[in-house]
Amino acid sequence: MTTPKTDRRGFVKAAAIGFPTIVPASVFGQTAPSNLIQLGHIGCGRIARVHDIAETIRHTGVARYVAISDLDSVRLADGKQLIEGYYAKRLGGEKAVSVKTYGNYRELLADKSVDAVLISTPDHWHAQPAIEAALAGKDIYLQKPTSLTIREGRQMADAVKQTGRILQLGSQQRSDVAFRLATELVRNGRIGKIKEIYIGLPEDPGGNEEPEMPVPANLNYDMWLGSTPKVYYTENRVHPQTADARRRYARPGWLRCEQFGAGMITGWGVHHVDIAHWAMGVEESGPVEVLADAHFPKKGLWNVHGPYHVRLKYANGATVYMSEKYPNGLRFLGESGWIWVTRGRYNPQNVDANGHPRGNAIDASDPRMLTAGFKEGEIRLHASPNNDHHLDWLTSIKTRQQPAAPAEVGHRSCSACLVSHIGMRLARPLKWDPVKEEFVGDAEANGMLSRPQRAPYGTQYAKRVG
Repeated sequence: MTTPKTDRRGFVKAAAIGFPTIVPASVFGQTAPSNLIQLGHIGCGRIARVHDIAETIRHTGVARYVAISDLDSVRLADGKQLIEGYYAKRLGGEKAVSVKTYGNYRELLADKSVDAVLISTPDHWHAQPAIEAALAGKDIYLQKPTSLTIREGRQMADAVKQTGRILQLGSQQRSDVAFRLATELVRNGRIGKIKEIYIGLPEDPGGNEEPEMPVPANLNYDMWLGSTPKVYYTENRVHPQTADARRRYARPGWLRCEQFGAGMITGWGVHHVDIAHWAMGVEESGPVEVLADAHFPKKGLWNVHGPYHVRLKYANGATVYMSEKYPNGLRFLGESGWIWVTRGRYNPQNVDANGHPRGNAIDASDPRMLTAGFKEGEIRLHASPNNDHHLDWLTSIKTRQQPAAPAEVGHRSCSACLVSHIGMRLARPLKWDPVKEEFVGDAEANGMLSRPQRAPYGTQYAKRVG
């Protein structure tokens, strides 16, 4: 980690209160195809279409998509059409781009023309392709959470470190001006020593039992299940199969199945816990104690947690509380005030007659602290160029400096959520050692740090390709 008083990269200077940072053209060089970062995309589903592809493809002067992969041939064809259609419209027909398609992501990783990959797969398919991408010499943008288990996350972070690859976790709140301002204010003591942080997250409802259905011919279902146990196919376990293109990319059912993820505690939790760690300066550590409880459905296909309450204690004396009962966002409570931050627009000049910001992105016990600025020598944190998380990743690929949410930091925010999930399952006090990454004197809890992996899939079967 860098020292607190400087940015992580020399060419980006933190703006006064988050105005966009302009990246010098010299960072990227000329925009001839030979100078562009050649991109591959693994997983062409909902999050790819509305978020990762959409927010990366627009940087036509920096990067260019050349290949995509998906184990659903319909989604693969849709992805090709989406990307090629965008380039045809943006660049003109004379500069048309032909995107290669692969049904197996390992074939994409073996493609020497690909410099970097974005991974927008279900949670249980995050760590293994990230490890294999690093081994193949590709830089990586990885959707959160980093992994299905803590052991997988550690393997992934170690692989990225050992290979020297650039990995950006899709924890895009780090590139949001309001979240960065909130963390800088906390780090600079504007509300005194942090005592408590309250994090509000959504929850998922349970569901009914679902009948077995024939596996669609366009879906490689065995590979889709990956390292998890083999179970019968039903559409609500995977993702929609419909001729209606809009409904085809609706929220998929796997998000509500514990076989493939932990539910909202990691799905949303990684975002907010990451900001809490950033504000406390414990980005490469974690809690030391956890006490949690949750309601889990006793029947039905969708079985991730429902209502829950988590208490995490940290070595610095702060306590983090998480529950669906709190508003979605973070409330930092210090010895001399509070700061609230959530997603939304923030304009430091847009305040009401009492000086409070209009909108709900950020607020404080004393709103004047939001516009007071910072003194020379105070802590300033990583500012993404143009507040753009995907551009920040592309910039890091060029400079070889760490991005806003690198592998170790992403693993630690995910592991704190997975520790919480284990606490929710066991519903008793647990002590966590963030250095050894294991529970203290608790064999049952430590048995939940990993899951059996179904061959030939899983991080234990990760291998170099190409």
